[in-house]
Amino acid sequence: MASEKCSTPVLMVGKSIDNANLYYATGFLAPDSFAYVCAEGKSYVMVSSMERGRAEKEAKVDRVISDEEYQYVEKMKSSGDPDGAYADVLAELLRDLAAKSVSVPGNFPLKLADSLRSRGIEVTPAEMQIEEARLLKTKEEVAMIQKAQRVNEKGMARAESLLKKATVKDGILHYRGKPLTSEQIQREIEVVFVKNGYETTDSIVAAGPGAADPHFTGAGPIPANELVVVDIFPFGKKDRYFADMTRTFVRGEPTKKMREMYDLVLKAQEAALAAIKEGVTGKSVDDKVCDIFEKHGYGTPRTKSQTGYIHSTGHGVGLEIHEPPRLSQTGTKTLKAGMVVTVEPGLYLPDVGGVRIEDIVVVMKNGCKNLTKYPKELIL
Repeated sequence: MASEKCSTPVLMVGKSIDNANLYYATGFLAPDSFAYVCAEGKSYVMVSSMERGRAEKEAKVDRVISDEEYQYVEKMKSSGDPDGAYADVLAELLRDLAAKSVSVPGNFPLKLADSLRSRGIEVTPAEMQIEEARLLKTKEEVAMIQKAQRVNEKGMARAESLLKKATVKDGILHYRGKPLTSEQIQREIEVVFVKNGYETTDSIVAAGPGAADPHFTGAGPIPANELVVVDIFPFGKKDRYFADMTRTFVRGEPTKKMREMYDLVLKAQEAALAAIKEGVTGKSVDDKVCDIFEKHGYGTPRTKSQTGYIHSTGHGVGLEIHEPPRLSQTGTKTLKAGMVVTVEPGLYLPDVGGVRIEDIVVVMKNGCKNLTKYPKELIL
């Protein structure tokens, strides 16, 4: 967060390793909780004495403060109350910075907020200006997302390779003499990520009718001649930026219905990609997708159907895998150049399975730049 954007005092407390706003504001990645304060045009972090040296090298703030400057350990030993001692220290720091009233994010710890109020600090939940700033990615941020996407494509290539090399026995894919499972492909994808300095949460490798649930991660042996949805989303272990991509495959021969679904999803994605540019809303992009699916008899969020197209066209990506803006029926925000979004329409039928095709793009003034280079092929 640039100091001039802090019009009123702001306080955030947490672990930046899982708090995107805190990491964005400080550039300091830490597994332990620390405090960030923006007041009177300057930014500060207060960390433990153990983290002070690293914070002084890495934190992008005006000043790093150790909690020992405010005798945190002594206060804790005296009171026997670590939480109370921390509230005392934080309240003293805020008063020293002339921040007797602070804005905090909605997920700010309730106990700490009450403790600060009891110590004369006014605490008010508010929208964080930093969240608006995060919507527009810098060239450096786009480069980190694109780097993550290149690694993502290596993971997808490994998944596709396993499916291609598999043999078919009794309707099930086998690899090296054993049934090829969703879990095995997930592990192989994650090995690729780890080798390249990236991590992930649960990758999706969902096959057959179970893939009609868009967030079913997949389980067990993979059948031949069935749709296989592979949705993977690594993030940098150091820089924390995500990528996101989905491809749908069939190892064998798809049915006529599967081909129809795939071709229609690809057509819908192409329409959405063509619609994205600065000045349009997320809803208008999603409407393009709904128009195509509804024209061919499928349900959509506009028709409130439970099958067919049952999610939205896409979402923002950055330090979080799901962040604003939304390409959805509720996406009233106008897209601006520099936003990064996914484009991932899908169709889901309980007796057939699911098809989803997902790319990640940067919104431009007169269109969008696709950061995804991976091919789109159904049959392996």
